[in-house]
Amino acid sequence: MAGGELAKAPDHSHAPGIQNGERMNGDSGEGVPAFEQGQRLDQAPAGSSEDDSLLEGRPKRVAIFVEPSPWSYTSGYKNRYQNFIRFLREQGDEVLVITTHEGAPKEWYGAKVVPSYSVEFPFYSKLRLSLALSFRIFNIVRDFKPDVIHAASPGIMVMGALVYSYTLQVPIIMTYHTHLPVYIPKYKIMGWPSNWLVNPAYLYIRALHNLATFTMTMSEEMRTEMLRFGAARPSRIRVWKKAVDSEQFHPSFASTEWRNKLSGGHPERPLIVHVGRLGQEKQLSFIKLILERIPEASLAFVGDGPHRPQLEEMFQDTPTVFTGMLSGADLSAAYASSDVFFTPSETETLGLVALEAMACGTPVVAVRAGGFINIVDKEGETGFLYTPGDIDDAVAKLRKLLFDKEFNRKIAAAARKDVERYDWRASTRQVRRDGYDMAIRLWRKAQRARQSWRSWLPWTWFAKLD
Repeated sequence: MAGGELAKAPDHSHAPGIQNGERMNGDSGEGVPAFEQGQRLDQAPAGSSEDDSLLEGRPKRVAIFVEPSPWSYTSGYKNRYQNFIRFLREQGDEVLVITTHEGAPKEWYGAKVVPSYSVEFPFYSKLRLSLALSFRIFNIVRDFKPDVIHAASPGIMVMGALVYSYTLQVPIIMTYHTHLPVYIPKYKIMGWPSNWLVNPAYLYIRALHNLATFTMTMSEEMRTEMLRFGAARPSRIRVWKKAVDSEQFHPSFASTEWRNKLSGGHPERPLIVHVGRLGQEKQLSFIKLILERIPEASLAFVGDGPHRPQLEEMFQDTPTVFTGMLSGADLSAAYASSDVFFTPSETETLGLVALEAMACGTPVVAVRAGGFINIVDKEGETGFLYTPGDIDDAVAKLRKLLFDKEFNRKIAAAARKDVERYDWRASTRQVRRDGYDMAIRLWRKAQRARQSWRSWLPWTWFAKLD
């Protein structure tokens, strides 16, 4: 997601009432046996019948490695990680965040944020990368004593997270956000095609995730794809369930003022909105064909990115407005004041923008690919998907929503009702249960297997006689 970012927090650097280890919302944890001071959850006495039962719902110490920073870079997981960290803290976990240095706050809802020096990606200056390998960060992570390491993948910081995982003997869960092999062919390197990098990208991702204790993807489609090319085993991969803030994104944000802005002063015209990063891989030139087939409609691009200058030139003779980046109430108003949200991007692993549009009561027409299949899962009731590249299919579905107001209202109401089920608290609980708990269980199982194997080594026999 590119345009969708959180409203700027009042200053959660020092969120009131939250100290390290303190729980929020009365999450007392009564009845849960306490571990010894300083003992990690993955270091419970092997063989104890209570090993796994102690995990459920227990507060954990989580070290999160996320690159680029969810506070400075506009990407698909900006909203996701800002909300996720917030609700991990609410559910009682101690959280340490390691991220690229630019724009990183000192704290976020009581979670300590550690900046790691980063450099610009050579082919896209707004993207900053860091290995996060330094004695300073190693000491911080070691002293934090994490129960589990959580690394956003792919990237290069995930390699640093792997080093810390194996050095400190801590389970690592990787969450896969960007499917690189699909992105790569859409870009050129110094004017040359980059298709030759696709196979190395698959090899890199497969190697990374086979070293992980556990993997989570953003959609069932991506889980299937990861299994297909051998990046995970079925028992070690789950889907991170979708979520949206249905209070922040709400139909009540619709306004005449924003309708005027987005339509270029022609609020009476049917209005299509696209929210997202303006990148070449998003296939946004397809929308130009849409406008040629629906000349009565206006278009608004919300977001920014490296492809914006080319798009502004491409759409200069059309009724199109470029708003740049929006956040908070302005972003919600842009969704809610439009008639239809449309996206042709086939590279989304989740497609959070579609959830945000639905929460704002704006019907969605998205390409039948990637994460959108998982979001618009009641096609014809809560939104529409069109066949990739099929302009006739896309136009037919857009026209129905743009010109049949009663039908539009019906789809909008059903979409809003559908997304109200997907809140961040439930999504965070699911990651703690299906991700963190599972990673710790798998790690313990591997430890027990190693101990059992070592017991058969000849030089251990004498120790047994003592």
